[in-house]
Amino acid sequence: MDKLAIYDMDRTITRSGTYTPFLLHIARRRAPWRLLLAPFALVFMAAYGVKLISRSKLKELNLALLIGGRFDQSEIQGLIDDYAAKTIAGNSYGEAIAQVETDRKAGYRLVLATASYHLYVDAIAAQLGFDDVIATGLETQNGAVLARIDGENCYDDAKLRKIKAWMEREGLARENCDIRAYSDHISDVPMLEYAGHAFATNPSAALRAEAQKRGWPIYDWQ
Repeated sequence: MDKLAIYDMDRTITRSGTYTPFLLHIARRRAPWRLLLAPFALVFMAAYGVKLISRSKLKELNLALLIGGRFDQSEIQGLIDDYAAKTIAGNSYGEAIAQVETDRKAGYRLVLATASYHLYVDAIAAQLGFDDVIATGLETQNGAVLARIDGENCYDDAKLRKIKAWMEREGLARENCDIRAYSDHISDVPMLEYAGHAFATNPSAALRAEAQKRGWPIYDWQ
């Protein structure tokens, strides 16, 4: 039996979201002048709020705004690694990290599954000791990273599709797997349903109600 422990990241392992702080961290150190463009992010958010643009387009626009529409990842990798260390040290739940270690010691393969970009999630996952990462990818061209999502944004039903595709590539049949899944958000119900053992961690009000209805354990990490 293959044992998998699948964790969401933002507000499950981390206390708060990581994407906007990541963009500001890179812009502040690499090109401070881009911070002058930050107010435009509010315009993009308003457009998303009234459904003029998708969640995916919102992410792409903010990435282009604060890092660039095209960039060399190697030039910012040091800043990415610094951000990962900063996130783990100052924006994570100790109980979440302890649970990751508990699952590791119990023989589970640790998988981080998040809508955030591989661009910086890979560094966080590596520093936490995760075995695999399922996240949102970015297109590349001639070695440069583009501010365009490659395939689907790893969110809601798309996250489960990505998990299933990853399992197929890894030769993991669902019927032969013992799966634990952890998340804070109602959008991850498809992933939680797919797992044999679902855990609502620091759940939103909607997920808390769903977990209570389904009898899923609830962890309130402080």
